[in-house]
Amino acid sequence: MILEIVSPEATLFKGEVTSVSVPGINGEFQMLNNHAPIVSLLGKGNVKINAQNIKIEKEFVSKFNKVNEQTFWLPISSGTIEMNENKIIVLAD
Repeated sequence: MILEIVSPEATLFKGEVTSVSVPGINGEFQMLNNHAPIVSLLGKGNVKINAQNIKIEKEFVSKFNKVNEQTFWLPISSGTIEMNENKIIVLAD
């Protein structure tokens, strides 16, 4: 599935991922391939990205926390998420 993370400044990440966990306003939830369509508000927490080959552009690497070679976290204060047809768009603050 494709993940795109957009902030007010730029597109921070766009690429193929295996799973994404986000801080929903009612608790954290995870999306995997073929997840049902969803739109949700996000609260303060981490967007957790899991993928085989994560490639983050040099100018945005400092915004992400590297857990291991396949997992990165992006701290956010709020946002929204939409998943439809294996494409996830996170609008993050």
